[in-house]
This record gives sequence, C-alpha cells and structure tokens, in this order.
Amino acid sequence: MESKRSKYVLISLTVFCILLIGLTSIRDTWLTPLRTGVGYVLIPVQSGVNSVGSAIYGEITDLSKLHSAQKENKEMKDIITQLTEENTRLQSEELELNRLRKLYGLDQQYGQYEKVGARVIANDSSNWFQVFRIDKGSKDGIAVNMNVMAGGGLVGIVTDVGANYATVRSIIDDSSRVSSMAMQSGDSCIVAGDLTLFKEGRLRITNVLKDSDLKNGDKIVTSNISSVFLPGLLVGYAADITNDSNNVTKSGYLVPAAEFDSLQEVLVITKLKSEMMKEETSQETTSAETQATESASQ
Repeated sequence: MESKRSKYVLISLTVFCILLIGLTSIRDTWLTPLRTGVGYVLIPVQSGVNSVGSAIYGEITDLSKLHSAQKENKEMKDIITQLTEENTRLQSEELELNRLRKLYGLDQQYGQYEKVGARVIANDSSNWFQVFRIDKGSKDGIAVNMNVMAGGGLVGIVTDVGANYATVRSIIDDSSRVSSMAMQSGDSCIVAGDLTLFKEGRLRITNVLKDSDLKNGDKIVTSNISSVFLPGLLVGYAADITNDSNNVTKSGYLVPAAEFDSLQEVLVITKLKSEMMKEETSQETTSAETQATESASQ
C-alpha cells in the first residue's frame, strides 16, 4: 500500500513539472510579441525623453555659463573703466607737470622779475584766449598793467582787477599794440594784434625802418620804449619780412611764442613798467645830484 502511494506521488510531481514546462513555453511564446510591441512604443518615448532631458540640461548649463560670462564681462568692464580713468588722470597730471615745468623755466629765465602764478578760470566766447580771467586779484598783489606770460613768451596785460580775479587782454586782440624790437639787431617794431590773421597762427609786425637789419627768424622782444610792457620779454619770431610799397618801411609777420588756444596757467609779473621808470628816474636824479655835488666840492 505504501509503495503504491509513493508511485502516485511520483507521477503527480512528474505531471506538475511537465505542466510548468508547458506553461513557461506558452508564456514566452505569448509575451515575446507583447514585449516587442511595448518596446516599439516605449523606446522612441524613452529616446525622446532622454533627448529633451539632455537638451534641458544643456540649456541650464549654457544659461549658467552665460550668467558666469556676463558677470566676468561686467567685472572686466569695471576694471577697464577704472584703468581708463586712472590712465586719463595720469595723462592729465603729466600734461600739467609739463606745463608747470615750462612755467618754472620761464620763471628762471626772467628771474629779475617777481611773479605770481595763476590759473585761467574763464575766457571769452571765441576759440582763442583773446580776453581771459585768472584766479588771482588785488589781494594777491595783482594790479592793472601788469604783464602776463605763459608758454615761453608774453601773453598779454592785466586790464581789470577784482579782489579775487583779474582780466587779461592778450596780445592777439585786435586792439593790442606791443612796442618791440629785434633781439639780434635792436631794431624797433610794433607787434599788432589781429584775430583774423591769428587764425593762421601769426600776428603782424609793422613800423620797421627799411634800412633795419630785422630778418626772418629773429627773436622779437618787448622794447625799452614801451610805456606798459617790461623790456626784454619774448613775444615771438619774425617771419616773411618784406619792404612796404612806400619804400620807407618794412613789415611782416610774427609767430607768437605762447600758445593762445590752450592757456591754463600763467605767470603775472608783479612789477609795473611805471614803477620801473620812476626808479630809473630817481636813480638818474640821484646820480646827477651826486655828480653835481662832487663837481661843486672840487
């Protein structure tokens, strides 16, 4: 009986295994087309999702890089702006230093005269410094008829004075007349202001005697006979000297030593020609009296 039961169990297990094998074969046969169909649907979707995800990630990465680049660009622009401002400041300081060096050289060249440095604070509406104002006035010892120099030569003369300012009429003004002479020969002449002519960078030289030795390139300085300009101040250089039609005098042009389109600092000579003339007269009187006393004692 027991052996018969074991036989049935064995048969039952054998049948169960065969059924399992059959079911497995049937499931694979049915599921394979299903898996294939699902693959056709899901794989493109998955590829699309992956592409969209990659694109979104790329956009986010590019956006992050763009923000970073914009930040760096702004920082570089700030640095460039700062360096540009610094460079401009240094160039301005260098130009100012060069101008002050020229003024210092001018001060040393005319060391016999006391001077006051001043800055140009305003000028007339023209392109040239025909009439301009400086930031020094009567409280600084400035007075009418004081001579003004800059850029290596004579600029003009003080015509009006306030407590804190003074007005200067330059030698290029149409009404300006400067009694001058050639440094080399001593021949006298008049330097006449002419704004129209100065557009060519020149002034006019007149009243030169025909027999004078004044020639092109001669230094023209203020003469001793001027009533307001101190003697020996460089005005400019003679050019194109020719005989006049009257066959009695010569005339020509003068290239000014100073630059009248960019005046910023000037030197004002605080000694007046009238004071100098009084001193010379006093010295001559004293000398004459001394000589008379010595003659009388003899």
